[in-house]
Amino acid sequence: MVASRRSPAVPRHPAALHRPAADRAEIRLPWWAVALPVVAFGALLIMIMSPGQAQAATADPALGQLIERTLQLLSH
Repeated sequence: MVASRRSPAVPRHPAALHRPAADRAEIRLPWWAVALPVVAFGALLIMIMSPGQAQAATADPALGQLIERTLQLLSH
């Protein structure tokens, strides 16, 4: 039998050399994972700060009837 000369304790990949210690976790997020919730929070905050400027949506009644009829056909 031929024994393997490679030692299992030696990391072969360079990223394995830079692993964090076992007692602390390293969390790396992409930039958009932080930016999107901040933008969404800002937009919601702006909407609740100025509710007096909100306008009711005026849609064509035919569009509402079309959607209602489509839902009725799909439910049967």
